[in-house]
Amino acid sequence: MSHAIELRVYYEDTDLAGIVYYANYLKFIERGRTEWLRDMGVDQMRLKAQSGHVFAVRRIEADYLRPARFDDLLQIVTRLQTLTAARVVMDQAVLRGDETLFTARVTVACLDGRGRPVRLPAPVASALRRDRP
Repeated sequence: MSHAIELRVYYEDTDLAGIVYYANYLKFIERGRTEWLRDMGVDQMRLKAQSGHVFAVRRIEADYLRPARFDDLLQIVTRLQTLTAARVVMDQAVLRGDETLFTARVTVACLDGRGRPVRLPAPVASALRRDRP
């Protein structure tokens, strides 16, 4: 299954050439991951407060295919690729209509309050497993 959100490109998202600044795609897909988790019932603030668990990006492999521009309406698509005991791998894309502008494979690790890798809490792992294709 995949999850999607929409967002509009604002002037502040663009560079001197009038296209989305490359680093802003990382912000866009972060929003997509956050909303994906939220829609599955994973409250990251509550998770941190209750157990100290947080997610940290470990790796991103990204391809910039076409530029987005001011006022474009974009769709951020997130799809679970791989789930392990302590790691989640997602495929993400930024689309404008049917056109794919950006793709990324993102690996996040679950960390404890001291920043050490740990297993995903059981409720989080269960929620993610429900999202499997």
